[in-house]
Amino acid sequence: MQISTPLTDEVVARLRAGDSVLITGTIYVARDAAHKRLVAALEAGQSLPFDVRGQIVYYMGPSPAKPGRPIGSAGPTTSYRMDPYTPPLLKAGLKGMIGKGNRSQAVRDALQRYRAVYFAAVGGAAALIAQSVKASEVVAYPELGAEAVLRLEVADFPAIVINDIYGGDAYEAGKAAFRREAAR
Repeated sequence: MQISTPLTDEVVARLRAGDSVLITGTIYVARDAAHKRLVAALEAGQSLPFDVRGQIVYYMGPSPAKPGRPIGSAGPTTSYRMDPYTPPLLKAGLKGMIGKGNRSQAVRDALQRYRAVYFAAVGGAAALIAQSVKASEVVAYPELGAEAVLRLEVADFPAIVINDIYGGDAYEAGKAAFRREAAR
């Protein structure tokens, strides 16, 4: 399924755990240190360095760009490290996150409450994923180096819906299906 950013409630409502998507538009990259600063700004009543409403944040481990490319490898990093910071960002209007691995129950509950989704990018496919990145620029916290907030322009960025607004969990569904097959 093709989707574009910013995400609307209507698009989010159509997405179900297990759906494969190709994302086109703007996504943001932020990891632990940036998340800590973003949530501190929200708690202090300050504006964020980008408008999170309708946006997707990618938990990415970037590598230096090769000549003529906007970014090097662009693989996902483990998502649970951002779990303590995720509900306040969802409350502020964030509609999607991309990473790898399971999310906490608090995050899954917040996805339902604030009508947002969690996508997984395929770990180990960082060079392939990077081909969908058409432009990259630092938009906040440049002093954080590899953990600075980036704005990426992407075309057909491949991802899988893991957690949807209905409580669906593709990881749990996959494990359940495997258990059924193994029991036969």
